[in-house]
Amino acid sequence: MNFTETAWKVFNQSIEDYHVSDDVNTLINNPFEKDSLERILYAKNWIDTVQWHLEDIIRDENIDPAEALQLKRTIDASNQKRTDLVEFIDSWFLTKFENITPEPDAKINTETPAWAVDRLSILALKVYHMSLEANRESASEEHRANCQAKLDVLLTQKEDLSTSIDQLLTDIECGNVKMKVYKQMKMYNDDSLNPILYQKGQQK
Repeated sequence: MNFTETAWKVFNQSIEDYHVSDDVNTLINNPFEKDSLERILYAKNWIDTVQWHLEDIIRDENIDPAEALQLKRTIDASNQKRTDLVEFIDSWFLTKFENITPEPDAKINTETPAWAVDRLSILALKVYHMSLEANRESASEEHRANCQAKLDVLLTQKEDLSTSIDQLLTDIECGNVKMKVYKQMKMYNDDSLNPILYQKGQQK
């Protein structure tokens, strides 16, 4: 089983486990061994799955504004956790490939392995939920047909993205692509970088 096959299997296990209770407040119960790649991938997708449903909830037109504000802050915090974990996965790959000497003409990819994995995790959620819609008995036949067409496209994207990720990892391992990582350096959650936050602090 190659990397993306493993990742896809773990992502879908996380999604299935979440939907046992289908509750954004459910605590993660990671079934994989400590320090294993599978454990990291499961944690990554669990964050994505919870956030997926938080994004659904906040779009309720009748939501209480105070609840919506609290949800927005929860989503912001989740985004930060997601970014931190993606960077942790890239660190895992950096360690894995630390003894690889890139070829003199090695290329630099526009996307790190972990950010590509992030896209694969989100894609697993899209496939899961589009499949539900394509088979929802309470929906119209037209709705199910439209969703099936979209699901077919998503499954093609899954095959293409999986191939691209596996090729990227092979290229890095062979020295044809440099493993290079940049931190996201998000500013809006940082009290010292977000002017709204640091100006408020100066006014006290």
